[in-house]
Amino acid sequence: MSGASRKFTRAGAAMLALLLCLLTSCAQIPRSGPVGKSKDESAGNPNAPVFFPSAPRAGAGPEAVIEDFYLAGSGYEDDYAVARQYLTQASSVTWKPDQRALVFRAARVVRTAVENVFHYELDLAYSVDADGVATPLPEGTKENIPATVTQVDGEWKIAQIPDGTAIPEETFKVIYGAYPIYFYDPTFTYAVPDVRWFIRKKTVKAMTSALLGGPAPYLKGAVVSAFPSGTRLARESVPVVSGAAQVDLAAENLVQASNEDRLRMQTQLALTFRSQPDVINVELRANQDLVRVEDNGTVVPPVRDKNVPAHQIAVSNNELVRYENNRLSPLPDTRSVAALAPRAPAESPVSQSAAFLDADRTTLHSIVPGQPARALTTRASLSRPSFDRYDWVWTAGPGDGGAAEVLAYRPAGAAAGANVPAVTLAPSWLAGRTVKEFRVSREGARALIISEQNGRTRIQVTGIIRTADGTPKDLTVPMTLLTTGDADQGVWVDDTTVAVMKGSASDNVTPELLSLASAQPQLLASWPGLAALSAGNGPEEIFGQSAEGLFQRLGNGWSPQLQGPIDPAFPG
Repeated sequence: MSGASRKFTRAGAAMLALLLCLLTSCAQIPRSGPVGKSKDESAGNPNAPVFFPSAPRAGAGPEAVIEDFYLAGSGYEDDYAVARQYLTQASSVTWKPDQRALVFRAARVVRTAVENVFHYELDLAYSVDADGVATPLPEGTKENIPATVTQVDGEWKIAQIPDGTAIPEETFKVIYGAYPIYFYDPTFTYAVPDVRWFIRKKTVKAMTSALLGGPAPYLKGAVVSAFPSGTRLARESVPVVSGAAQVDLAAENLVQASNEDRLRMQTQLALTFRSQPDVINVELRANQDLVRVEDNGTVVPPVRDKNVPAHQIAVSNNELVRYENNRLSPLPDTRSVAALAPRAPAESPVSQSAAFLDADRTTLHSIVPGQPARALTTRASLSRPSFDRYDWVWTAGPGDGGAAEVLAYRPAGAAAGANVPAVTLAPSWLAGRTVKEFRVSREGARALIISEQNGRTRIQVTGIIRTADGTPKDLTVPMTLLTTGDADQGVWVDDTTVAVMKGSASDNVTPELLSLASAQPQLLASWPGLAALSAGNGPEEIFGQSAEGLFQRLGNGWSPQLQGPIDPAFPG
């Protein structure tokens, strides 16, 4: 049997074992058990699939040992007991499999020029760090993992190997799941999801540790936690007893906390454990002693997945109009802007402010009740405006030197003729790029940004760092989303999903749903000549616009709505 055939057979057998386990894991688990019933630190989904790897084979060569070791790395039961059998006694003690998971499309073992040193060469799909932060990687990304082998009692063992595991992409999708942990916006008004990837059977402890470790890099500075930096577990487990997740913290982390702080901690954990069927409530403990948390009404629970109003702003006959229930009406208390040929309008979700571009998409105008429209900026090109919940309207365009700049203005409250508060941001990661879209999320802590360089598009989510009064201060280094094609526009659909597409006046256009909780885009139905996209609250409230009129997503197709209005947009 050839090496390639042997590898396929072993990998196939491993996947067969995994599928057999899946087929036998169908029992329903009640949401609560008898008093005193406890789950240990691996508490999570007890029906999660378990991978049963093969133990070392007598007489296996170095390449086979390395290959089988990484296949066995998908077997997380008993602290990766089977995988450790491939290691020498010393490396078995020091190897830390939970430090990271490299998820690969293909892999092979290659010799190096150094005796007994090999490389496990991976074609990477994404990597996941110790806190569950996943980084999608473009096709063609390679990584070589060094492995040093030695003979022990006549059998090859791995003497040196980096921490972490390497898992085939299809296996990863089965044994890992995406779970949001939650932080707060800086005002503690909204809950902001931070999606992480954990082994499905070991979620509760993993979620807790990740939450205490703080937000993912792209959210640092944009969100806050009720847990002070340095907060740690008093014991390395989070048991679930009769539906209560017992989060036992070091006493010094709770003794100085106010009741308000503790309530926010408890709420943050409860939001994070929403996806766990066996967790009904959360108990805070200090070195195992129960800590009382009084809900005296002083803390308002944060809003999760903030909704937008049901109406849209649009342009009809060169005027700003309101579109709702398939009808048009004038925008309330707004003067005529027909002379400015408005396009791509936006409406504030918190006031009656509106903004729009001119027909050339080079000038951004704002308009507030009782005042004429005013020009805020003129650039060679501008992205369509987007309002945040602090009443700042955002756009992006090239600065004087041609470098990409992100611009924010706050027209609400500015008297006619007075200066409008303005902020210009020029993050270094946008150097050399052209911004096609900048859309602020509903809670105001993040933004979807679509940019292009040399014909290649990036779809990213950045965090918005603000001063205490909500004034934009900076943008974080973003997280990149994977897509099947190019895009030049996008909208938030809910707090973990965006819809993107590349508009066209004539070609068939296929919008995509990109979820922070999935590595695979979801293709929506194609439609000819889709030129604009908007989204309300959820995937069923997605609208498209073509020369034939407006269409709303309906199942796997599009339902015709009104003809006439163009560039619809929900508030935000």
